[in-house]
Amino acid sequence: MLFAGCGDAAPAKSVAPPGYQFPVLSGRVVDAAALLSPDDEAAISVKSAALEKATGHQLVVVTVASLGGHSIESYGLNLGRTWGIGRKGIDDGVLLIVAPKERKVRIEVGYGLESTLRNEEAGAIIQTAILPAFRAKDFPRGVAAGVDGIINEIGTPQRKAA
Repeated sequence: MLFAGCGDAAPAKSVAPPGYQFPVLSGRVVDAAALLSPDDEAAISVKSAALEKATGHQLVVVTVASLGGHSIESYGLNLGRTWGIGRKGIDDGVLLIVAPKERKVRIEVGYGLESTLRNEEAGAIIQTAILPAFRAKDFPRGVAAGVDGIINEIGTPQRKAA
């Protein structure tokens, strides 16, 4: 996935493809499905900002009211391309996408992090950290656990070659 540059005020890089409606990228947490309290959003934003400061990797959490009839895989891929998350040329962005109406969750990983956060690891985070809380109807706890799991996998600062 190609992500290119998000920060607190980064505008979207392109227009959504035909047939897709995305929420506006307004920060490190975009809670369009209204699952999180302001305190939950603030705590996640602090963790995401600390991750970016330490590693350069960008993590954005997005909840959506609906996937608009699209698969979560297609939605996530197109959302990542439209929003441009991650550093240009490094493609090191991660989206945690939650679609409660369709009962779907996905971790979309930029190409630059695919060797660090592989599909198996993302799946394990979803299965062991996120879904147990979601099944208990505790979306904030599930999202927070997912964020923690992602940060645990990608949070080590990259070492520069000498």
